[in-house]
Amino acid sequence: MNRLNPEKLLMSKWTATRPEQRERHFIVTRLIRAEVETITGCVLEAVINKNAYEINWRELQDSTRWLTGWK
Repeated sequence: MNRLNPEKLLMSKWTATRPEQRERHFIVTRLIRAEVETITGCVLEAVINKNAYEINWRELQDSTRWLTGWK
């Protein structure tokens, strides 16, 4: 399990353990906040083709799916 501080996610780099469509490396480009300023999600952008995906930031804690940094 990856330990995360949601406030430090912006511009962090991630590697998918099971890439789809050759999208392996990602950067967090935007944080999604609720009305009370708590972070509820983030936008991951694939480095290879700039596709963006909105996910719950807690999904990045799953080390079977995501690795910190680019590997």
